[in-house]
Amino acid sequence: MAELAFFNPLRHGFARVAVAVPRNRVADPVFNAEETVAMYRQAAASGVLVVAFPELGLSAYTCDDLFHQAALLDACEVALQAVIDASAEVSTVAIVGLPVRLDHRLFNCAAVVAGGRLLGVTPKTYLPNYGEFYEARQFSAADSALATEIDLCGQRVPFGADLVFQATQFPLLKIHVEICEDVWVPIPPSSLAALAGATVLVNLSASNITIGKSDYRHNLVASQSARCLAAYLYSSAGIGESTTDLAWDGQALIYESGELLAESERFSNRSHMIRADVDLERLSRERMRQNTFGISAQRHKAALASWRTVHFDIELPARVPDGLLRTVERFPYVPADSARRDERCQEVFNIQVQSLVQRLEASQIDKLVIGVSGGLDSTHALLVCAQAMDRLGKPREHILGFTMPGFATSDRTLVQAHQLMAAIGCTAREIDIRPSCKQMLADLGHPFGDGVPQYDITFENVQAGERTSHLFRLANHHGGIVVGTGDLSELALGWCTYGVGDHMSHYNVNASVPKTLIKHLVRWVADSGLLGAEGSQVLHAIVDTEVSPELIPSDAADASGAAQPGQKTEDTIGPYELQDFHLYYTLRYGFKPTKVAYLAHVAWHDRTLGRWPQSHGEAQNEYTLAAIRKHLGTFLWRFFKTSQFKRSCVPNAPKVGSGGSLSPRGDWRAPSDSEAAVWMRDLERIPTTASAPAD
Repeated sequence: MAELAFFNPLRHGFARVAVAVPRNRVADPVFNAEETVAMYRQAAASGVLVVAFPELGLSAYTCDDLFHQAALLDACEVALQAVIDASAEVSTVAIVGLPVRLDHRLFNCAAVVAGGRLLGVTPKTYLPNYGEFYEARQFSAADSALATEIDLCGQRVPFGADLVFQATQFPLLKIHVEICEDVWVPIPPSSLAALAGATVLVNLSASNITIGKSDYRHNLVASQSARCLAAYLYSSAGIGESTTDLAWDGQALIYESGELLAESERFSNRSHMIRADVDLERLSRERMRQNTFGISAQRHKAALASWRTVHFDIELPARVPDGLLRTVERFPYVPADSARRDERCQEVFNIQVQSLVQRLEASQIDKLVIGVSGGLDSTHALLVCAQAMDRLGKPREHILGFTMPGFATSDRTLVQAHQLMAAIGCTAREIDIRPSCKQMLADLGHPFGDGVPQYDITFENVQAGERTSHLFRLANHHGGIVVGTGDLSELALGWCTYGVGDHMSHYNVNASVPKTLIKHLVRWVADSGLLGAEGSQVLHAIVDTEVSPELIPSDAADASGAAQPGQKTEDTIGPYELQDFHLYYTLRYGFKPTKVAYLAHVAWHDRTLGRWPQSHGEAQNEYTLAAIRKHLGTFLWRFFKTSQFKRSCVPNAPKVGSGGSLSPRGDWRAPSDSEAAVWMRDLERIPTTASAPAD
């Protein structure tokens, strides 16, 4: 693909597609062609590369035995020529339905048109002849055709259900067409088409409406797009089809890998169209990642050998109107919809609890040792511990909670730690680590050992290491295991003290849960009332606490005079909400920094400001492209260059989501001494302003 401007979605592998449902008239190809061409031009003007129309749209589906009338069939070919002529003026592929004669048979077909040419014709494979359907009365099935080419509208083009249409200028755009019933059968033609390389599966359907059928279409199309790792465009006939014995709702759907991107209004009295930008790069990467997709293609190699690719040229627009026509969630690990968010929290919590229960049963240990800081991560881990003990029928006193204040522990977090342990009902103790830390610093010859306030990395890590050392020895002493509290975001950024610090535990329940999700998990437990009113109050206070390791003392205070932490984690490693975004698209899909930054810009710039924060209960943050580039640079350097050695030896921990984990025994195996140069070079290609002249 030619180099395109940074803000053009095409540059990042997105293709704009559409499904159009024109108003039609039964057996009036002239009118139907006019409506089709009008919508075709409308789609092209909005940057659409592929637009699909309904089954037999140039004639209408409900012609019945009129399909055997020569006048109607001739008029349909004239109508197709009108669409072909219109295609010479636009840079969009149109896929239209019509009856086609070949070798003394009649076929229900989709014609693929672009650039003033008819590219090919795909006949329907499965003809329903049950219930209200009588298609076998008029049409022949695709596999009954003897010819593999057809002369139509003055052109000789490929004919068959085995065609994949590929754009020369956009190689990831590979289109396959099937028709209505074809997707309702056990093995749809589009399944083989996907294995043959098709990324955009198109279904020209008429599909009369009956009670419950709309939901079934959703399930059918969602499932097929998910299994095939493809985009799926689905049409159904609308206003104008005969209602002699049937009814029509004009439903149009666009799915991508099981996810609904767009849906039309149903039962509309007018022509209507839906559009969406499908991520073809994402689909390609998912097929590459899921090796069983390739294995399936190999198993069907003999059947795929006869499939044909039709190459065509398409002019890619330098600018695409309306930006990216796709929702990019600011919080990819946290659903925006409150009901789905609650479901996600409940499922994640249960995965963590059940995993800890299994570990305790397998090890025949009934004591848990956990450090409780009064911050987010240890709070959530303690909640998991409490639920695990409840399920095992063990008293919560078997949870041994230790809060270990150091040189910079704030009154706020210390109080919260004690309040939380009291609300949980665990065994609670406080151990002041300052004396042992002073001794170690003195043994090291560190200036602080002689009372000189030198707050360096040694000073910080002595405290982190001392806490973990205490926890392990306490576990030995009481016959328990140490429950780790560090989260996925910290592992990604290397924000943990290696080996003898918070990096290590006997079992870590949080290791694949990102910081943004942990915040919602704690809030979800608070809102559930699981700990009573006082417990909920302390949980909400913990959610609102500034994230800090509290390792460096400070004299700072807020307006009320309350002490403020000397460190703010996000001042060093960047905002977690943005870094979790970067992590998701880097880990889950392997996107280049330029694409990650583009998606972050779409999600976080001010045009969408106010949409997500209210639904997530977050502050109304906004990030400029320059800020995104800066924080992404921090993420890339820490993730690819400086932190892998910590991830190479992490404790056991359950994977909770499809967003991935960083365990070397699971989703992420990487060398500890690799370079970050290729990612940092790509980072330099990101503009620093959203008003770049190239856009």
